[in-house]
Amino acid sequence: MFPTIDVVWQPGNRGQIRYQRKEETIRNQKRAHQEVEKIFRVLFPEQGLAVREEQIRLCHEMLDTLLGEQIALCDAGVGIGKTYAYLVACVLLRKYSMLTGRGNPLEQRPVVVSTSSIALQKAILTEYIPFLSRVLLEQGIIQSPLRAVVRKGKEHFVCDNRLEQRIEAIRHKQKNAVQKAALLSLRKHYDMDSVKNLSGFDRRLVCVPKFCPRECPGRQMCRYQRYLEESRKQDVFIQICNHNYLLADAYHRAEGYKPLLSDYRTLIVDEAHKLPEAARQMFGKNLCMDDIREIAYYLEREHQKEEAKILRTVMHDALHVVGAEHRIGKGIRETFRNTTNSVVSLWEGVEMLEFLLEKLERSVPKWIWNRLEEAKDVLECFCSSDEKYVRYLHLDTEQLPVLCAASREIPGLLRKMLWNWEEGMSAILTSGTLKAGTGFLRTRQITGLEGRAGVQEYVAESPFSYEKNCLLYLPKTLDHCRRGSREEAVMVANHIHSLICSTYGHTLVLFTSYTLMGSVYQILRDSLPFPMVEVWRHSQEEILRFKTMENGVLFAAGSCWEGVDFPGDMVSSLIIVKLPFAVPDPISEAEKETYDSLETYIQSIIVPDMQKKLRQGFGRAIRTETDTCVVSILDIRAVKGGKYHEDVMCALPSCRIAEELKEVQDFIRSRKGVEYYL
Repeated sequence: MFPTIDVVWQPGNRGQIRYQRKEETIRNQKRAHQEVEKIFRVLFPEQGLAVREEQIRLCHEMLDTLLGEQIALCDAGVGIGKTYAYLVACVLLRKYSMLTGRGNPLEQRPVVVSTSSIALQKAILTEYIPFLSRVLLEQGIIQSPLRAVVRKGKEHFVCDNRLEQRIEAIRHKQKNAVQKAALLSLRKHYDMDSVKNLSGFDRRLVCVPKFCPRECPGRQMCRYQRYLEESRKQDVFIQICNHNYLLADAYHRAEGYKPLLSDYRTLIVDEAHKLPEAARQMFGKNLCMDDIREIAYYLEREHQKEEAKILRTVMHDALHVVGAEHRIGKGIRETFRNTTNSVVSLWEGVEMLEFLLEKLERSVPKWIWNRLEEAKDVLECFCSSDEKYVRYLHLDTEQLPVLCAASREIPGLLRKMLWNWEEGMSAILTSGTLKAGTGFLRTRQITGLEGRAGVQEYVAESPFSYEKNCLLYLPKTLDHCRRGSREEAVMVANHIHSLICSTYGHTLVLFTSYTLMGSVYQILRDSLPFPMVEVWRHSQEEILRFKTMENGVLFAAGSCWEGVDFPGDMVSSLIIVKLPFAVPDPISEAEKETYDSLETYIQSIIVPDMQKKLRQGFGRAIRTETDTCVVSILDIRAVKGGKYHEDVMCALPSCRIAEELKEVQDFIRSRKGVEYYL
């Protein structure tokens, strides 16, 4: 018989310490979540912000993700307020990280917030963070102000030496007065994004070069170097950057180069639906005649005039041959073909660049030599049959081809560079359009998260009452018309005319085709009693003009499907002319080849991408809790019985559906006051 032993835990016992730490961790997690409740239910309402239940739930989910060192995909509907949700979660993570067992060194590491748009970066820096910092400081939740910096690439900042050289070069030359004034203003503003009317050519000539020489005489007083020093200080809590900069930093880390961002363990990817496109830009290759002229300009500055002339001549001839081989009428065949003439001309370019690289290795700065090496790399990619890239062409303003190569391995590259973490990392990917159809499968696929364990998914539904404030109009009177025909343009114009008159203007019409938009605009321009504005390529001036109108009509396409805000009665009728299916291109054609059948490809790729784009466009309709709007879809494939009706209904929030124009008129009259019609 064994004797009984009373186990007495001593202060140094490891098991007891682990038990106490676990208990302390649980208590502090509860405190963190209690502070979420206090911030959103008490402190923010005292500052005039509304209580939004989905925003609070979203913040709790994000906080759990960060504390649990996981990854989360958070689809946040319009009006949720996701920015405050993730910023509050990050603040509380920092506050409680040491107490929840994540260690003291982690507290000194900043959070990285990556976005797609400059507008959101600016808002986070100048609006969200100052407001949050003030409120939390006043309540004693944090002990020091929240500090943030925007991190951008060198091409956004002025090199003082190059600026003075450029100013001296134009001193006695004729130059556009507005552009010259913008150039001179860079002596006061080192961030070129803050200066208007600066020409693209001047930007390229005066920006900080890719490779700054350490022996630069102006290094001590360099404004860019001072900016870097400030951004690396330990009191910086949030580093704000765009997706390209985030990926460039990830590439540096993966290749063993010096990182661009200060070391971080918490990553927020806002506007995450744009991350794959940024990766395509980052890991793709391209070369155009403008690139060649720029390199030649720098060679001439280094007294290599003959070499610059050779570079320009050989490359112009090579691109001219490639263009001629792929010409189709006034356009160009996008998919590159390895014709004999094309390959021979490009190999001549390769041989010329090899000659220059060997000759100039010790005669020009390293960064210029590297530009030549990059150009050679692009040409070699087009001369070979490397299956890692999809090679395609498009025309520049001089009708010369631009050589473009897109990587086929984007998901794998993202997985390798962003998601293969060491222990202690956490990330949140958020956007209003991460979910497609019934799930996140397509988003997981294109972001490199497919098959990765521990990825959480959360959908925060919009707080707006779409059932009450939004009417979805799917007219049953649409006709079958040949796509691109005059008949189609007339049919669409007639429906738009009826809708605009029914809602007394106040209309945004979204097109997927600039050609159809132009045709419909011409048909309607003299038949409507309301001011009309046509936007080409996201012209901010035209959008601002529309916003000053009482009951205008805006025709738009392209990037206007997202990122523009028309609150109140400004847009009370949103017309989506066609379902936003992507236009086939060489990249999508290459992706199609990986599927066993066309139908599988359509259901796996084409439809989910359409649903996400449709949700972006639909989001222009209701921007506040009190907005009311009719959303009309004039695509026969979307109406009841149409091929994609169920896919459309699955993508959009639940709304009342109308099929008769009278229902649209009745809805507007029931929701709008007398002042709406004045």
